[in-house]
Amino acid sequence: MIAPEFSRPERIDTFGAGERVVEITADATERAALATRFGLLSLDLLTASFRVRAEAAGIVARGTVSASVVQACSVTDDPIPVEISEDVALRFIEEDAVDDEEIELSEDALDTMFYTGSAVDLGEAAAETVALALDPFPRGPNAEAALKAAGVVAEDEVKPLGALAGLKGLLEKK
Repeated sequence: MIAPEFSRPERIDTFGAGERVVEITADATERAALATRFGLLSLDLLTASFRVRAEAAGIVARGTVSASVVQACSVTDDPIPVEISEDVALRFIEEDAVDDEEIELSEDALDTMFYTGSAVDLGEAAAETVALALDPFPRGPNAEAALKAAGVVAEDEVKPLGALAGLKGLLEKK
């Protein structure tokens, strides 16, 4: 297994019955490595603040992950600055403690992350939160003009072709 770029392990035996606040920040080297991993032009800031406590069903971490990233427009490659602020609610469960049966989750269930060993990695949890918050197809202000110039039409501008052109009218008459 490859080591995470932004690893902040927290030992499980340090969590008591009460909550503990854990604040983490990625340094420049970690941010550059994560930017490469996530296909970003840059990752200028990544911080997280978690309230962590032990429960019978695992380690629970609630908090906020914040990041400043620059993505490339999926059409023009122009840089698009993006601010991310995500509330997170995670339950860390030991991988060995889960059997092979499916687990039914309720609507208010926490996102589940698995861990092995004696620590949970809050840094990797923060990094994955940022990855999930990214727009997979970001479009900048020049994207529409570039698509039109390339001859790409919007979905609402598409006209039926040939033999299918009259089908829509026939279906509407019924």
